Amino acid sequence: MTGRVQGKVALVTGAGRGQGRSHVVRLTEEGARVIAVDLPAAASKDVSRCSPYPMATEADLAETVRMVTAAGGEAVGLYADVRDESELTAAVATGVDRFGRLDIVCANAGITGFTGKAWELSRENWQAVIDIDLTGTWQTVKATAPIMIDQRRGSIVITASTMGLKGTANLAGYVAAKHGVIGLMRALAHELAPFSVRVNAVAPTSVGTDMIFNDAVYRLFRPDLADPAKEDTVRAFTEHNMLPVPWAEARDISEAVLWLASDEARYVHGVVLPVDAGQLAK
Repeated sequence: MTGRVQGKVALVTGAGRGQGRSHVVRLTEEGARVIAVDLPAAASKDVSRCSPYPMATEADLAETVRMVTAAGGEAVGLYADVRDESELTAAVATGVDRFGRLDIVCANAGITGFTGKAWELSRENWQAVIDIDLTGTWQTVKATAPIMIDQRRGSIVITASTMGLKGTANLAGYVAAKHGVIGLMRALAHELAPFSVRVNAVAPTSVGTDMIFNDAVYRLFRPDLADPAKEDTVRAFTEHNMLPVPWAEARDISEAVLWLASDEARYVHGVVLPVDAGQLAK
């Protein structure tokens, strides 16, 4: 099947790499034009202080756009920090001016922050995760929902996590933020339904991106090893899932995002869709 979002315009935050890049590519493969948003250079360096892995760079976002263009799709890369309401609003306005409408919003930008017991986390680390993952999602919707309300149509897909439906140790900020975005999605579903704007969330298991492929996560999953590597964590990751796989690929999540964004899901509203290899059922 092709053209599932043909003629639609989407906005994706956190589009420089990982799940965000995958969402941009998949949506354009199915006919959407995409406003791809990620951090400007200064903000990227700032956020990286609160993350065990570096943030996407401006070059990463440019590469996302290049990939789309090389494949015959259309995307524009814009730099905005989801923590900065004015930057985000300006990026949305620029993208909508270019493409003339907005049909799909993927509020995807997020970080895990540093790992550690809740009482050991710094205020800076806690605040960065809440500001990006939760407040940034709210500000993304705040900047885009009025456009969809005026159009009387649209689909908002929020990136949550299985950690938004259960808990785990050593990621208190991330768990709290992802529980928060699911609550936000449920409130938005009530508020936007009268305008035919659908709101849903995806809840992935671990996904094979830099968010889990870093030394801090390797040590979290294999505290028994002094210097664990990716291959040392495969069994530990797999034990979290019911299906015998350690992690999903970004494209697996993009397929769910595409479906929720498309007219195939026109009556799907207010749900959390797990893409979790059975993790939540285990």
